[in-house]
Amino acid sequence: MISIIIPLYNQAKKFDKCLESILKQTYSNYEIIIVNDRSSDCLSKIVEKYKKEFGIKVAFIHNSINHGAPYSRNKGFLKSKGEYVIFCDADLELYPDALEIMQNELNNHKEAAYAYPGHIFGHKKFASFEFNEERLKQMPYIHSTALIRRECLPALPWDEDLKRLQDWDLWLSLLEKGHKGYWINKILFKVQPGGTMSNWLPSFAYKFLPFLPRVKKYKEAVQIIKDKHKLS
Repeated sequence: MISIIIPLYNQAKKFDKCLESILKQTYSNYEIIIVNDRSSDCLSKIVEKYKKEFGIKVAFIHNSINHGAPYSRNKGFLKSKGEYVIFCDADLELYPDALEIMQNELNNHKEAAYAYPGHIFGHKKFASFEFNEERLKQMPYIHSTALIRRECLPALPWDEDLKRLQDWDLWLSLLEKGHKGYWINKILFKVQPGGTMSNWLPSFAYKFLPFLPRVKKYKEAVQIIKDKHKLS
């Protein structure tokens, strides 16, 4: 079984499309764990609407205060039961065969701890790269939405103290335990504009526009990760 864990904070309008994309999956052996991080929008109405469609597959849990996505992902993970886990943001739409393809690839590649595909953000395609340890140590290129073997994850996978690049931190932490990923050379989901990836900038900005506040914050976040994992 696949556990789909979704942290959610005031993304009700986009969440409707996310749940609809899960409902259309060709793979059906999954559970959905939604962690509401104290949203103030009409989230409950949307969840109740889809609960009738999904049946007992949906668990809806609430944080007492707003903690942020890493805490919510960890909380959902502790409630999950699947042998495979995927962390899915509310602004994401899975292609209908996404879960089936990812699970098949993990079954075919026993050496891999997780399988990650490419994705689309707005009109921009992020195809990703074949897994490479040295590349991973130098740059974040694997999205948080990858299918992971539960047995490879620590008790609390996400560092709740990090504000940025939590996914890079997760993959580096797994690498330090000898766990590697497998690249699926396909686009299997898209991210709706306006969410956390709205801070994305084209690569030239990081090289030629170092004075931009977003570039400065990004570089500070990169250094925090490199210091934590003792990377040059």
